[in-house]
Amino acid sequence: MNKLTLENQSAVTRFTVQCFSDKQALQTPLFMVFLLAFLIILIGNVSVFAVITLSVQLHKPMYIFLGSLSFLDISSTSMTLPNLLVMLHTQDKTISFTGCMVQLYFFMAFACIEFILLSAMAYDRYVAICYPLHYALRMSLKHCAKIIVGVWVAGFLDPVIHTVLMTNLSFCSSNHINHFFCDLTPVLKISCSDTSLIEMITYINGVIVGFNTFTSTSVSYVFILFKILKIHSSQGKKKALSTCTSHLTCVIIFYGSIICLYMRPTKSISPNQDVFALLYAVLVPMLNPFIYTLKNKEFKANLRKIGSRMSSILMA
Repeated sequence: MNKLTLENQSAVTRFTVQCFSDKQALQTPLFMVFLLAFLIILIGNVSVFAVITLSVQLHKPMYIFLGSLSFLDISSTSMTLPNLLVMLHTQDKTISFTGCMVQLYFFMAFACIEFILLSAMAYDRYVAICYPLHYALRMSLKHCAKIIVGVWVAGFLDPVIHTVLMTNLSFCSSNHINHFFCDLTPVLKISCSDTSLIEMITYINGVIVGFNTFTSTSVSYVFILFKILKIHSSQGKKKALSTCTSHLTCVIIFYGSIICLYMRPTKSISPNQDVFALLYAVLVPMLNPFIYTLKNKEFKANLRKIGSRMSSILMA
């Protein structure tokens, strides 16, 4: 029995990935849909990042955080969608064990970074609205840069234990991942090893990272709400709210999809999780650039300036 298990474990050097459906007629439509989604994500987030980088007027904490979020969205989708597109196009729906672990590590790292980054952005709005006179001191560019570096370092350190434990699992029963990328719960589900330790660490990590950042974000918005209610003019209230609604919308979508995805026992996960994974992995990074910039007059003014500058260079 042990010999058979070891043989099967050593044989699993590659995983097969479900990629939604095995039906041949659906492969091209799925490829086109995800290619379009990926292009929208890239164009939207690269545009936001480029405008913020090139516009000195936007070198403010709020926009620097937004630029970091756009870079994060580009990075996270680049870890999943290109590989999915290749699988759909070539019909070779396999990934190496090492490739799967790398994809798993970076996906978890980027998720952790987004948790902390959204919390930092909420704190930025809290200081801007509740302590406007102290904003320049509390949220200086130097302080903002330290926060962003800390966020990314913490994010890359967070999934190290998970990844090390995952590499020691055996997959003697199946090597088929019922998902469209190597995510934590689908990979755990096909392992014949005891996964209780990893699940326990996941829940503890969820409390430390997810719950604490959610609490921090919620407390920031409670104070912001109280401050807005104290503003006498309707115009002042509207202006204060306009700086928060976009971030709050993204926070609700992000936490909603994450809770549906991960805050359940591994055995209860079903193929329907693809819907929630799509919300986080595709819909959130696709909507973020539009939610944050659609009604932002300052950003759109700088976008037009850069656009006209580029047109002048091309026409010369």
